[in-house]
Amino acid sequence: MENEKYLKDISEIRNIMDKSSRFISLSGLSGILAGIYALIGAWFAYRTIYFDNSSLGSYKNLVISWDAVVRLLIIATAVLVFSILTGILLSIRKARKSNDTIWNAASKRLVINFMIPLVSGGFFILFLIEKEMLGLVAPLSLLFYGLACVNASKYTLGDVRYLGISMIILGLLSTWFLGFGLVFWALGFGVCHIIYGSLMYFKYDRN
Repeated sequence: MENEKYLKDISEIRNIMDKSSRFISLSGLSGILAGIYALIGAWFAYRTIYFDNSSLGSYKNLVISWDAVVRLLIIATAVLVFSILTGILLSIRKARKSNDTIWNAASKRLVINFMIPLVSGGFFILFLIEKEMLGLVAPLSLLFYGLACVNASKYTLGDVRYLGISMIILGLLSTWFLGFGLVFWALGFGVCHIIYGSLMYFKYDRN
């Protein structure tokens, strides 16, 4: 009995330490919805790129009008905003269910370490767009997002690291197949998010 009590105390101490050092209120459902938003955005992007009257050339040597680029930026921004808002709202709901606080030292470290690679990559991608080097936008968005996930994973659920590694691999592959950037973008931000979110939902959220 004493050994069982001792093990239970150790388990409780570990849980307290995890809650204080890691943000564990991430919602798997938010990952699923983010993936769905990304697939919808990819469909609109496909329509914009390949059915735009001012787009010329084949899929490997496509010349996109500036108006189409602006529409693509609006689509990407909408996907990002909806994903972030959904993640915040569902994380708040999950934190309330477990009587945790949403904004604490762990969540602050998570946000800071996630945003550093993401913001850096965002500015770099904007420079590439300004230089009309559009073929690298999809690969680099996957790479920087993957790096952001890996960098932030030590402050939240460790499974986020595997999502980040998957994004990095897809980003590197996408640099080899530049003509298929939209396909890799949809696979990464769409399919990978849905798979990751589903695994997280069944692993953590249903308990």
